[in-house]
Amino acid sequence: MDSQTWADAAKLIGAGIAVGLGAIGPGLGIGILGKGAMEAIGRNPEARVPIMTNMILAIAFAEAVAIYTLVIAILLIFVA
Repeated sequence: MDSQTWADAAKLIGAGIAVGLGAIGPGLGIGILGKGAMEAIGRNPEARVPIMTNMILAIAFAEAVAIYTLVIAILLIFVA
């Protein structure tokens, strides 16, 4: 194998690791957010609207981190 093949393989492995590790945090965060919101709604059903609003906002921020890692992985593949 020539050095270009090894470099391409390293870029793909690096991008895969970046996406894999970058998705763990938001995935866990969204799960914890959902669990906490459902417990809060179960304890106080009248506060459903503000709880859901805050939960959706926090989920959007967690998803932004996952999308950021996807962009970094694409940059690793095509630019590096």
